[in-house]
Amino acid sequence: MKLDAVSVASTNLEKTARFYSLLGFMFPAVARETKHLESISPPGEVRLMIDDHAMVKSIMGRNPAAPAHSSFAIKCASPRQVDAAVAAIHKAGFVVVTEPWDAFWGQRYAIVADPDGYMSDLFAAL
Repeated sequence: MKLDAVSVASTNLEKTARFYSLLGFMFPAVARETKHLESISPPGEVRLMIDDHAMVKSIMGRNPAAPAHSSFAIKCASPRQVDAAVAAIHKAGFVVVTEPWDAFWGQRYAIVADPDGYMSDLFAAL
């Protein structure tokens, strides 16, 4: 067994896809009736899926909510790439939870949040 995909629920698929595009994910165009979106990923790589909030609620029977601690960890090629990604998130008007810093465990580290509150850790070795 292996992890194949990670999914988030979104109240605005286009806006959420734009956020994750700033972190290097690519998506097909979002049509008005789109309820499920998957990143364009090479075979064997983990996919990021974005599901319409209302669709998830209809399947689960309750409102989906962003986790309080669970997050994605996105490995960047360099500390400079961490800083550049955070700058792009800022510029696009999205939330930066923790500004980039040199963590004591040897990484340049930052945390950003998508439009629905799902958090992504950005890191690179120092």
